[in-house]
Amino acid sequence: MRDILVAAAVGLILSMLGTPLAIRLFARRGYGQNIREEGPSGHYDKRGTPTMGGTVIVIAALLGYAAAHVATLLSANPAPPTASALLVLFLMTGLGMVGFLDDFIKIYKQRSLGLRSGAKALGQLVVGAIFAVLVVQFPNAYSITPAETRLSFLRDFGPPIGLLGFTVWVLIMIVGFSNAVNLTDGLDGLASGATGIVLASYVLIGNWQLRNSCTTAILGPNCYIVRDPLDLAVVAAATLGALVGFLWWNAPPAKIFMGDTGSLALGGVLAGLAITTRTQLLLLILAGLCVVITSSVIIQVGFFKMTRKRIFRMAPLQHHFELKGWAETTIVVRFWLIAALSASAGLGLFYVEWMPKL
Repeated sequence: MRDILVAAAVGLILSMLGTPLAIRLFARRGYGQNIREEGPSGHYDKRGTPTMGGTVIVIAALLGYAAAHVATLLSANPAPPTASALLVLFLMTGLGMVGFLDDFIKIYKQRSLGLRSGAKALGQLVVGAIFAVLVVQFPNAYSITPAETRLSFLRDFGPPIGLLGFTVWVLIMIVGFSNAVNLTDGLDGLASGATGIVLASYVLIGNWQLRNSCTTAILGPNCYIVRDPLDLAVVAAATLGALVGFLWWNAPPAKIFMGDTGSLALGGVLAGLAITTRTQLLLLILAGLCVVITSSVIIQVGFFKMTRKRIFRMAPLQHHFELKGWAETTIVVRFWLIAALSASAGLGLFYVEWMPKL
């Protein structure tokens, strides 16, 4: 528990203090947000707001995780970094670098389009493929690897699908959720708050799995086969702390945007935590708001191609309500409530699944 608190506190402090420095630096260099002309007219006032704030989130999360392990050196049982946590951090950082390139091109060329969709997808696939191959390696003393080549909901289930099938599934998750967070990041503070709620859920999940792990609890069917649950909770806590510190400056009216740097990195963290905690399909419920917002885009595009008509006034969904006249803060707070309800439902399922076996 101390590791979790240290990671969250350091991530929070570094992000809280580092974000205003980034705001001044990016503003001085002219790293401002470009606004799509076809977007809601109310967004034009946001043109020039510093972006690429996701760099602060990633750096603060990495340093928060490192600080937690430095703190363990002072304890009687020092714990080195684990393969599971390092792989999730690699996924976050790698996708963050893809997002950084996208943001930088937007700024350099003064347009709302950064990397072309093919190049962006290629970057996500390369980082995801490396993660998918490595995450089934590195068994610990109990022969448990960070992930198994099987699907999972509340635990692993079904027969192994092989490395190729597993890699394809992992790539779908990584690309899907990194883009889902990116689509959710359309209003001040929306993606920060919604993602933070899911990360808080994974702090609880990792801590619960630690206390009921097959390596610490009585062996039997009522334990979790997860390689490094505590360190995964530390990763979630460090990222959550960094995100809360960033949200202080990103809340409406935002002083800085996370950009694709932050949204792709955060989507990667969520996918990585789901894979390594064996809760892949549960993430669809925990991150229900992101799933709904992404679905609104898919439905809008598909329906328009078939009928040349639109279901929503604009997609993603948050812009539909903007055009209906809802205030931005109203949409953000109500969507946060939906995110909280989704995460609560996911945690409820996770806990109830345990209860019948007591």
